[in-house]
Amino acid sequence: MHNNNVEKYDLQEKVILVTGAGDGIGKEAALTFAKAGATVILLGRTVSKLESVYDAIVAAGGAEPAIVPLDMKGATYSHYEGMCATIIEQFGRLDGLLHNASLLGVLSPFEHIDHGNWHDLMQVNVTAQFLMTQALMPALKKAKHASIVFTSSGVGRKGRAFWGPYAVSKFATEGLVQVMADEYEGSSIRINAINPGATRTAMRARAYPAEDRNKLKTPEDLMPTYLYLMSDASLDVNGQSLNAQ
Repeated sequence: MHNNNVEKYDLQEKVILVTGAGDGIGKEAALTFAKAGATVILLGRTVSKLESVYDAIVAAGGAEPAIVPLDMKGATYSHYEGMCATIIEQFGRLDGLLHNASLLGVLSPFEHIDHGNWHDLMQVNVTAQFLMTQALMPALKKAKHASIVFTSSGVGRKGRAFWGPYAVSKFATEGLVQVMADEYEGSSIRINAINPGATRTAMRARAYPAEDRNKLKTPEDLMPTYLYLMSDASLDVNGQSLNAQ
């Protein structure tokens, strides 16, 4: 489907929005997309983290990125509409949207799932992603070929004890991808999901504190799949849930 030769994926002239761009996989994706020629819009909660990714992209000779500080837990539809208008005004279109930001929440037995925690996870992992995608459709429709990529998980395909709200939110993500892909089949917009798998990130360390991190793949190892879905190499791929490793 795609090989590890990252150089072959050209993202020149593409404008790509990455959520959760401040660290982990989102940061690596932003740096990688920029290296492949894209203009990257960095969305995240923490301005200082976004600024350091911005600086790294500029230092590497990439196109000047944009920064959008936003907490998806509290953002409303009008925030996303404003974001869409700004993107169209500044860049003319949006070629790619990577939904990378997710909350993990607390792993716990079903009877102990905290209601506030459940609500926050659904808000960030499902509702905010739906609202943002819906609001950004006018910008995505202006692209010749637009790619929307959601982030799934192994527990979003087969549920696992104690993964409660996170697993349910990822099942919802898989469902949203399938519904949208069917609806936009044959259009200029394609919708897919990536399951990153076990990766050396802070979120993974919180879920598996006893694990040997050095045995895990790094975010950089996953990038061929991300580049593939954002590049024109994947124009015929729609409604798929790909494993990055």
